[in-house]
Amino acid sequence: MSPRYYSAAAEAESTSDSAQAPPETPSEEDPIKKELESKNREIIDLKDRYLRSVADFRNLQDRTKRDVQAARDFAIQKFAADLIESIDNLDRALTTVPSSKLAPQASDPNKTADENTYDKDLANLYDGLKMTETILMGTLKKHGLERFDPSEGGGQPFNPNLHEATFQTKVEGKEDGTVFMTQQKGFTLNGRVLRVSSFLRGYMGL
Repeated sequence: MSPRYYSAAAEAESTSDSAQAPPETPSEEDPIKKELESKNREIIDLKDRYLRSVADFRNLQDRTKRDVQAARDFAIQKFAADLIESIDNLDRALTTVPSSKLAPQASDPNKTADENTYDKDLANLYDGLKMTETILMGTLKKHGLERFDPSEGGGQPFNPNLHEATFQTKVEGKEDGTVFMTQQKGFTLNGRVLRVSSFLRGYMGL
């Protein structure tokens, strides 16, 4: 094989061309990468919308559940309000009967003969009405309607959310603002005040 010879001028020209060649400019942004970033942003946006929609739906569920429960709890509110007057009348009828007529007892010289007279028929009627009241109030309690008397238990402190003071007077041994006599008992329906209780408020005299 015969040796090959290269021209030094040709080699120098090639080297010169390489040196004079302009540098390669960076290519434009990769379209695939650009599209991927766009899709990622779209996914983030859709995920955010989805989470907001789920939160709104759950809030709607909770609100609807509360509304349904409130409608169920207070469906009888108007009926209960109309029934209160009848309950008051029954309570007044029971409180007007003198205790001396309900059970045989020793004669009290400070009372009239009529007041000292035990009335068996009246006592039986009273017992029947009292039993009717007990059953009625128990039935109403099952449906959320309850009666309260602030004078029970020695008198409760005044609560403006439950009580309405119609008069104030000095009462020995009573702290200021204590209920000592109820004029009208109050009612609540499933925890909501249906009617406040009216009473006389006492305060301790100096």
